[in-house]
Amino acid sequence: MTPAQQNLIDAVRARLGDKAVTTDPGDIAPWLSDWRGRFHGQASAIIAPNTTEGVQFAVGRAHELGVPLVPQGGNTSMVGGATPPADGSALILSLRRMNRVRSIDPAAGLAVAEAGVILGNLHAAAEAEGMRFPLTLGAWGSATIGGLASTNAGGTQVLRFGTMRSLVAGVEAVLPDGSRHDGLAALKKDNRGYDLDHLLVGAEGTLGVITAAALRLVPAVADRATGWLGVESPAAALKLLRAMERQSGTAIESFELMPKLALDLVLKHIPGTRPPLAGSHLWLVLVDYVASSPDAARPALEELMAAALADGLVQDAVVAANEAQGAAFWRLRDSISEAERAEGPTMAHDISVPVDAMPGFMESASARVEAAFPGVHCSAFGHLGDGNVHFHVNAPAGADPDRWRAEIGEAASHMVYDLVVAAGGSISAEHGIGQMKLHELERLSPPARMAALRAIKRAFDPHELMNPGKLVKLAPVDPIP
Repeated sequence: MTPAQQNLIDAVRARLGDKAVTTDPGDIAPWLSDWRGRFHGQASAIIAPNTTEGVQFAVGRAHELGVPLVPQGGNTSMVGGATPPADGSALILSLRRMNRVRSIDPAAGLAVAEAGVILGNLHAAAEAEGMRFPLTLGAWGSATIGGLASTNAGGTQVLRFGTMRSLVAGVEAVLPDGSRHDGLAALKKDNRGYDLDHLLVGAEGTLGVITAAALRLVPAVADRATGWLGVESPAAALKLLRAMERQSGTAIESFELMPKLALDLVLKHIPGTRPPLAGSHLWLVLVDYVASSPDAARPALEELMAAALADGLVQDAVVAANEAQGAAFWRLRDSISEAERAEGPTMAHDISVPVDAMPGFMESASARVEAAFPGVHCSAFGHLGDGNVHFHVNAPAGADPDRWRAEIGEAASHMVYDLVVAAGGSISAEHGIGQMKLHELERLSPPARMAALRAIKRAFDPHELMNPGKLVKLAPVDPIP
């Protein structure tokens, strides 16, 4: 622990109390690694204020002392974005104690939630008021609002509602010098120059610390139906989606595509799972249909499926008989990553290309990667309708994880990202850059983009005290006087 770190710890403890500081190594240990176990760091303390004023004090004092801070919520980052540096130079700034839903206004369709509110808890609070927050993802039980906003998270409802940036109406944040930005008013129109709220959303904690967010709510659905369909190809799946949207408008809320290979691994490794359809299909689709009146969703979805079967867009289909069966369908989709990890090492890529180009990309990129690296198999699955899939390169059976990643996996990832950029896409569609994709972002981004990112970072945080080593790195600067 450096003298500056000790001074910061002492100051925070004196001002905010003992609960705001954790120095026991055993209590800190669970927060030093990302959930995938790919990145490991060191930190001599966790600072955990429970008010915005407390965050201001801690950040402001850290700025004066030159102590880097790593903001952290539920620590569910997929790219090592909340893991402290390995050299112990930073302390963790936890937002988990800031866990209050400050308000829910059904009439305005808004909630104000602090950064440490767990997504599932916000869902429950909104539902109690007859509303819902329309963002759902696998880590709903641990991911926090601050982290979701800071990474511009997506999920399975982006097709209808967009990413977190579309759902954030304003933010409260503490900037690197300890000053406070209050954008919670959720103004419909505001032309006072640069949009600081949306600049902070997706910045991964590198420009400041989001302490609360005003979030858009929608009315709770009266009815929902879940369907499982077999199709012959990604192109057929996209045609199916377009046909369903033409007939139902915005009733299609989720549309997930996955290959038979992924389903087979889930059935192999996840206990209690079974295939919804009797036959074998190369590609599977999971769809959610919502209705504004009770008992309307299932017959409407069945009608859409019947039309798709008649038109030859679908090979077979079934609608969940009840909520439990619908949840079982979703469990198959949500367990793909877990099943692939159980099978062996995987290089995971969260990518996007233009929606109309995605079906061809899924098949052609898979074929090219598998040809270049014999023995690997590719699995592309996810949110077809918004042009974002999880493109995984899986090792051959029995491969040594560390050796395979070093000798094959990293080169395969370079190829995937090269193909994405060549297709006009993004190497990070919803998980962020963190530290895992830092070098790939620099390698593949146009110089103008990187220059702009660095200029913004330098304007807000010239000494790289906010989440150092994530998203973008600056050239050395003079030390703080």
